[in-house]
Amino acid sequence: MASTMRVQTAIGQRALLITTLAVPLTGWTIHAVSLHRKLAAARKDPLTGLLGRDGYTVKARQNLARYGDSVLVVLVDLDHFKQINDGPGGHAAGDRVLAATATRLTAWAGSRSAAGRLGGDEFAAAVRIGPAHRELRLAQLTQLLAQPVQVEDGVLVDVAASIGAASPDVLGTTDLSVLQRAADAAMYAGKHTGRAVLADRSHAVVPSVNGRRAGRPGTHTLGRAA
Repeated sequence: MASTMRVQTAIGQRALLITTLAVPLTGWTIHAVSLHRKLAAARKDPLTGLLGRDGYTVKARQNLARYGDSVLVVLVDLDHFKQINDGPGGHAAGDRVLAATATRLTAWAGSRSAAGRLGGDEFAAAVRIGPAHRELRLAQLTQLLAQPVQVEDGVLVDVAASIGAASPDVLGTTDLSVLQRAADAAMYAGKHTGRAVLADRSHAVVPSVNGRRAGRPGTHTLGRAA
């Protein structure tokens, strides 16, 4: 009987020791994961200085949670960008166009908005703009992004961008993935027309993969959409 009690006591002491050690380890694990997420969210695109995909997603969702129906989610895709990269100036010219686009988008969106580079020649912004001013502001963005970019001394490159936008009050949701999917579909609908397109509910049900219109870059990647 005494032997059995000693065994049980020893087992209980070991369990207590393991539990005692596990608690701080678990705490450090949670802290490490949280720190990693914060660092990822703060990381900026080295070429343009805009937020990367993770950072943009975090800030855009914060804006949607704070301002709701007053937020406009905008997607921008540069037209014929491959031709710029393949032109005389090569990738250096393409980089200057990307940097200029980022500067213009930031100036248009304002410091309190979320502006990011999703990858390649794709950009996004979540901006606080009321319904009465959306069409005017989108037209201003279209004109701003269509200005030629100087890629070398005395050398200008013509640029153009396709723009799609979506708003919570029109689509009935503040889900960023849904808004971006609709904005992406609206952008495609207005491709090469020289005008921005504001999504309606029909754009939100366009078939997609990973939150993006089928066939777009990134649709083969598994995981949560930005």
